Amino acid sequence: MFSVTVRDHFMIAHSFKGEVFGPAQNLHGATYVVDVEFKRVELDDDGLVVDIGRALQLLSVVLAELNYRNLDDDTALSGRNTTTEFLAHLIFERIAAEIESGTLGESAHGLTALRVTLHESHVASASYDGALQH
Repeated sequence: MFSVTVRDHFMIAHSFKGEVFGPAQNLHGATYVVDVEFKRVELDDDGLVVDIGRALQLLSVVLAELNYRNLDDDTALSGRNTTTEFLAHLIFERIAAEIESGTLGESAHGLTALRVTLHESHVASASYDGALQH
Protein backbone atom coordinates (compact mmCIF):
# COMPACT_ATOMS: atom_id res chain seq x y z
CA MET A 1 0.00 0.00 0.00
CA PHE A 2 1.32 3.45 -0.95
CA SER A 3 0.51 6.57 1.02
CA VAL A 4 1.08 10.31 1.09
CA THR A 5 0.38 12.48 4.13
CA VAL A 6 -0.30 16.22 4.17
CA ARG A 7 -0.56 18.45 7.25
CA ASP A 8 -2.31 21.67 8.26
CA HIS A 9 -3.92 23.09 11.39
CA PHE A 10 -7.08 24.84 12.58
CA MET A 11 -8.39 26.56 15.71
CA ILE A 12 -11.87 26.25 17.18
CA ALA A 13 -13.90 26.98 20.28
CA HIS A 14 -16.44 24.54 21.69
CA SER A 15 -17.89 23.03 24.84
CA PHE A 16 -19.06 19.56 25.74
CA LYS A 17 -22.13 18.13 27.44
CA GLY A 18 -21.65 15.41 30.06
CA GLU A 19 -19.98 14.95 33.41
CA VAL A 20 -17.19 12.89 31.85
CA PHE A 21 -15.80 16.09 30.29
CA GLY A 22 -15.26 17.89 33.60
CA PRO A 23 -14.07 21.48 33.03
CA ALA A 24 -14.29 21.01 29.22
CA GLN A 25 -18.05 21.38 29.65
CA ASN A 26 -17.27 25.11 29.65
CA LEU A 27 -16.43 26.96 26.47
CA HIS A 28 -12.75 26.44 25.62
CA GLY A 29 -10.45 26.61 22.65
CA ALA A 30 -8.47 23.98 20.81
CA THR A 31 -5.77 24.12 18.17
CA TYR A 32 -5.46 20.95 16.13
CA VAL A 33 -2.64 19.81 13.88
CA VAL A 34 -4.27 17.67 11.18
CA ASP A 35 -2.63 14.90 9.16
CA VAL A 36 -4.49 13.37 6.23
CA GLU A 37 -3.01 10.19 4.82
CA PHE A 38 -4.14 9.26 1.30
CA LYS A 39 -3.72 5.55 0.44
CA ARG A 40 -3.78 3.48 -2.73
CA VAL A 41 -2.66 0.03 -3.83
CA GLU A 42 -1.06 1.11 -7.14
CA LEU A 43 0.49 4.42 -8.13
CA ASP A 44 -1.31 6.41 -10.82
CA ASP A 45 0.04 6.80 -14.37
CA ASP A 46 2.28 9.66 -13.20
CA GLY A 47 3.76 7.59 -10.37
CA LEU A 48 1.80 9.42 -7.67
CA VAL A 49 -0.49 8.53 -4.81
CA VAL A 50 -2.10 11.97 -5.07
CA ASP A 51 -0.94 15.39 -6.20
CA ILE A 52 0.45 16.85 -2.96
CA GLY A 53 -0.35 20.45 -3.96
CA ARG A 54 -3.98 19.60 -4.68
CA ALA A 55 -4.22 17.57 -1.46
CA LEU A 56 -2.86 20.49 0.59
CA GLN A 57 -5.27 22.89 -1.09
CA LEU A 58 -8.23 20.58 -0.44
CA LEU A 59 -7.29 20.17 3.22
CA SER A 60 -6.99 23.95 3.58
CA VAL A 61 -10.46 24.47 2.10
CA VAL A 62 -12.05 21.81 4.33
CA LEU A 63 -10.40 23.20 7.46
CA ALA A 64 -11.39 26.79 6.56
CA GLU A 65 -15.01 25.73 7.15
CA LEU A 66 -14.10 25.05 10.81
CA ASN A 67 -11.24 27.45 11.51
CA TYR A 68 -11.76 30.30 14.01
CA ARG A 69 -15.34 29.18 14.68
CA ASN A 70 -17.29 28.42 17.80
CA LEU A 71 -18.62 24.98 16.90
CA ASP A 72 -21.37 25.38 19.50
CA ASP A 73 -22.92 27.96 17.14
CA ASP A 74 -22.90 25.68 14.09
CA THR A 75 -26.46 24.42 13.58
CA ALA A 76 -25.21 21.43 11.55
CA LEU A 77 -23.35 20.24 14.67
CA SER A 78 -26.12 21.04 17.13
CA GLY A 79 -26.53 18.46 19.86
CA ARG A 80 -23.18 16.80 19.13
CA ASN A 81 -20.09 16.73 21.30
CA THR A 82 -17.47 17.92 18.84
CA THR A 83 -14.76 15.73 20.32
CA THR A 84 -11.44 15.16 18.58
CA GLU A 85 -12.72 11.79 17.42
CA PHE A 86 -15.92 13.30 16.03
CA LEU A 87 -13.99 16.03 14.19
CA ALA A 88 -11.59 13.47 12.66
CA HIS A 89 -14.60 11.64 11.19
CA LEU A 90 -16.23 14.88 10.03
CA ILE A 91 -13.07 15.94 8.17
CA PHE A 92 -12.76 12.43 6.69
CA GLU A 93 -16.32 12.62 5.35
CA ARG A 94 -15.79 16.08 3.84
CA ILE A 95 -12.53 15.10 2.14
CA ALA A 96 -14.01 11.83 0.87
CA ALA A 97 -16.94 13.74 -0.67
CA GLU A 98 -14.53 16.11 -2.42
CA ILE A 99 -12.49 13.19 -3.79
CA GLU A 100 -15.68 11.59 -5.09
CA SER A 101 -16.72 14.86 -6.76
CA GLY A 102 -13.39 15.03 -8.61
CA THR A 103 -11.71 17.86 -6.72
CA LEU A 104 -8.37 15.99 -6.70
CA GLY A 105 -8.65 14.94 -10.35
CA GLU A 106 -9.57 11.72 -12.08
CA SER A 107 -6.53 9.76 -10.91
CA ALA A 108 -7.61 10.34 -7.30
CA HIS A 109 -10.46 7.91 -7.92
CA GLY A 110 -7.76 5.24 -7.52
CA LEU A 111 -7.41 6.17 -3.85
CA THR A 112 -8.64 3.33 -1.67
CA ALA A 113 -8.54 4.74 1.86
CA LEU A 114 -7.92 7.79 4.03
CA ARG A 115 -6.73 8.30 7.56
CA VAL A 116 -7.42 11.62 9.28
CA THR A 117 -5.50 12.27 12.50
CA LEU A 118 -6.09 15.27 14.74
CA HIS A 119 -3.29 16.03 17.19
CA GLU A 120 -4.73 17.98 20.10
CA SER A 121 -1.40 18.19 21.90
CA HIS A 122 2.07 16.68 21.80
CA VAL A 123 0.78 13.74 23.87
CA ALA A 124 -2.70 13.02 22.47
CA SER A 125 -4.33 12.49 19.10
CA ALA A 126 -7.34 10.76 17.58
CA SER A 127 -7.82 9.28 14.11
CA TYR A 128 -10.51 8.06 11.77
CA ASP A 129 -9.60 5.49 9.08
CA GLY A 130 -11.88 4.40 6.34
CA ALA A 131 -12.16 2.96 2.87
CA LEU A 132 -13.22 5.23 0.04
CA GLN A 133 -16.35 4.30 -1.88
CA HIS A 134 -16.10 4.75 -5.65
